[in-house]
Amino acid sequence: MYVVIAGGGRTGTQLARILIKQDHEVHVIESRKDILSRLHRELPTEIIHEGNPVDPAILEQAGIEHANVMAACTTSDENNLVLCYLARNRYQIKRTIARVNNPRDAWLFDVKFDVDVAVNQADILSNLIQEEMSMGDMMTLLKLRRGNYSLVEEKIPTGARALGKMIKDVQIPDQCVIAAIIRKGKVIVPHGVTIFEPGDEILAVTDTEGAKQLAELFKPE
Repeated sequence: MYVVIAGGGRTGTQLARILIKQDHEVHVIESRKDILSRLHRELPTEIIHEGNPVDPAILEQAGIEHANVMAACTTSDENNLVLCYLARNRYQIKRTIARVNNPRDAWLFDVKFDVDVAVNQADILSNLIQEEMSMGDMMTLLKLRRGNYSLVEEKIPTGARALGKMIKDVQIPDQCVIAAIIRKGKVIVPHGVTIFEPGDEILAVTDTEGAKQLAELFKPE
């Protein structure tokens, strides 16, 4: 996959590192001198392009015509929207992803403005903190890209109501799917007849309300 990343800040740099490790072709555009100095120490020089990321000449220098994805990660919401517009309408890029810097601008970042996926860091962080505050010992491992669902982990303590019961006999929330059970270091594929044991680590896909109900189910009586 060919990815053009506009913005070489910490977000853009980390994204580039991850994609390079996954053997994707990555090109990063950055204009700030101090950021460029750091980029050349952290990323291969040949993938770094110096210039204004909304300049079509710089975009073409980065190979935008061949790109599968445009990741607009600059510190300017205006530039990120312009980049998505150019990528879709001038270069027919199939996938556009944009960083939202100011949460008040989040309403602009949708398909009407040629943004396929908006990454609102402030919103993601605040929601994660709120979930951690409300779910006690339950841990959010991963926010799924679509919808309000997450992969969560809960360790069953001694005295939990679900202990000794089969999954089919426990009132698991409708919006919750038990994905796996980690027991004594081994992964167990859950079935209806699987019995919950003390110390089981439950991995589940659920929404916020389902996570609260699951935490209630697995807490000590």
